[in-house]
Amino acid sequence: MHQMTVRELEKAAKDIRIRLLTLCNKETIHIGGDLSSADIMTVLWQYQMNYDPDHIHSEDRDRFILSKGHASAVTSFNQAAIGCFDAEDVIAEYATDEGRFSMHSCNLVNPYVEVSTGSLGHGLPIACGIAAGLRLKGNYTSRVYTVMGDGEQSEGSIWEAAMNAVHYQLGNLVALVDFNGLESDGTIDEITGLKNIADKYRAFGWNTIELDGHHIGQIKEAFDGLPPADSKVPTVFVCHTVKGKGVPFMENQRRWHAGKISDEQLKESIELLEKEFEGGGSHE
Repeated sequence: MHQMTVRELEKAAKDIRIRLLTLCNKETIHIGGDLSSADIMTVLWQYQMNYDPDHIHSEDRDRFILSKGHASAVTSFNQAAIGCFDAEDVIAEYATDEGRFSMHSCNLVNPYVEVSTGSLGHGLPIACGIAAGLRLKGNYTSRVYTVMGDGEQSEGSIWEAAMNAVHYQLGNLVALVDFNGLESDGTIDEITGLKNIADKYRAFGWNTIELDGHHIGQIKEAFDGLPPADSKVPTVFVCHTVKGKGVPFMENQRRWHAGKISDEQLKESIELLEKEFEGGGSHE
């Protein structure tokens, strides 16, 4: 865990958003979901996780599985922030033939990616398997974190994994749901009527925490309050977020599930983010 204040984390999240928009000016990315998960990802990578870029195969490390595989850009920029590579590398190499970065994370070209993902519904089952494997190896200190979208909660594999995580007492597993209410084809309730995701996890026996996924203080507090890694009940954060958060013309707009922005949109968006940050936020 890194010692950072709420204000420092707010600045870090703002910087991540600016990098995302800079990339979105160059290439088409899944910008809506990158922005909705930016605050969660920033606190997870830059504050919470035990992960040393110089020892990426350490048995003592925490593991991260991006179940929401299309949120690759926000993941890569947070990895850059802790020293895995340079942020400029992400921008320069993104979607190039020899690049390490693309619309989905791939561990064949990027060693900082634990598992290649993209097909929704796979990340939580994989995370469960890794968490169980750590227990079998006698590791009761490392955690496994996975970030999921709300749309993929419609996949049956998610609920098989949710059931098994409780059955096998995987208290070292922490899942985070980016609950922005929108998927590429419409709202969550229009597509599958998922309704209250948190209640579903509670019914399965998870330690379930609902929070504002854009309130850095709440996110930090939730991580600080996690049960020990050797506990017996898995934890899920159901993070209420806004798709496209921080960029007014993108917020709650299904059209910005993926896209590319103009030079003028980039300039205006960065100015708004800087102004909002200077105006304050969810400080300690």
